Amino acid sequence: MARPYVVIVGRTNVGKSTLFNRMVGSSAAIVEDVPDVTRDRNYMEAVWEDKAFIAVDTGGFYTEPSEDISKQMKEQAAFAIEEADVIIHLLDGKEGLTPADIELSKTLRASGKKILWVVNKIDTPKREDRLYDFYALGADELLPVSAATGYEFGELMDRIASLLPQLSKEESAYPRIAVVGRPNVGKSTLVNALLGKKRMIVSPLPGTTRDAVDSVCSYYKNKYLIIDTAGIRKKGKLGFSIERFSAVRAMRSIERCDIALIVLDASDGITEQDQNIAGIVERYAKGAIFLLNKWDIVHEPEAAYKKIVPELQRKMWFLNHAPAISVSGMEKKRITKIFPVIDEIIAERKKRIPTPEINRFIKDVTSGVPLPLYKGRQVKIPYMTQIGTEPPAFVIFSNYPAGIKESYVRYIEKRLRERFSFRGTPVRIYKKLKK
Repeated sequence: MARPYVVIVGRTNVGKSTLFNRMVGSSAAIVEDVPDVTRDRNYMEAVWEDKAFIAVDTGGFYTEPSEDISKQMKEQAAFAIEEADVIIHLLDGKEGLTPADIELSKTLRASGKKILWVVNKIDTPKREDRLYDFYALGADELLPVSAATGYEFGELMDRIASLLPQLSKEESAYPRIAVVGRPNVGKSTLVNALLGKKRMIVSPLPGTTRDAVDSVCSYYKNKYLIIDTAGIRKKGKLGFSIERFSAVRAMRSIERCDIALIVLDASDGITEQDQNIAGIVERYAKGAIFLLNKWDIVHEPEAAYKKIVPELQRKMWFLNHAPAISVSGMEKKRITKIFPVIDEIIAERKKRIPTPEINRFIKDVTSGVPLPLYKGRQVKIPYMTQIGTEPPAFVIFSNYPAGIKESYVRYIEKRLRERFSFRGTPVRIYKKLKK
């Protein structure tokens, strides 16, 4: 199911990042969960009173002060209006109301979205008189808060929780396929190629909160739901930098899908933003296929393929189980090659290995490469069992789980794939104490 998005907007230095860090429970730099993908992430899961949502810090997308504050705020507003379920317009209680605040407020109000006007840097009841100036915005309610000290933070979170839409379980009769990637890699063209001339439109699935419409496409007797957030939406009247927000947009699609088609521009090589989006796919444990798009304009295709595949394996090592297919959305070349691979990955994600077979496997693995000593005692794995599918998940039981290093877990996963495949899907392996 897709979680709602709470987007924080406001002028520079009003405390957006401080509030964001308090909401997600972090005061340190936020990085991808996948090691070696070091790009700062300005969106994270947050929970309040059993309600989960995605908090987005628009201020964090601007690492340097903008000379054109008006343009920056328009970009923030455009993104929030398009993506947010709840918008927090954060204001500076020390500096007071500014013309930029008024301009941004008018834009946000015209969107019809749920908006909370929050006045920051108010850390005691005595300073709540700073709210008065902000009533000129025409807000029905102004919420005082101190992001730095936590003053009235609980009340703010209660109000956010009250505005969040009710999540419902997404269900579809067809596999959900998301087409994701950075801007200008050819996602929209590829989606059109996948859908073909005949397309059947269905209503948005329960649990999604944006106004996307999904499309159903057919390949022979099978149908697939294509999540129509593959392309970046039209800029609209305001216009905004799609480059900054593409990963956040991709995340909503990835949350909803079974398999992500990660589109790469074959003529550009693998960029940091490609890695960032692929890291989201891995973090949410989705099936994955790399599509090397624009193959029609690649010179010397054979030599190019030999060059890009090793680069893909090196930079996307955390998704080495994902197959790569060279395609051309523009010329509709090799598009039909995608669907059999989707079918294969769907089956792999549902695969369940009988426990006796798993135990024979773990016996072979541990006898081949013995486990190390832990505090002078021999670490043992007497048995292993599968506890789930989509993705396949396993538990290894040990007398000393802490003695099993992550390198050995990766070794088990490698051998697991050699024997049982699990092509295109992540595998989760957990450690547990044998009682």
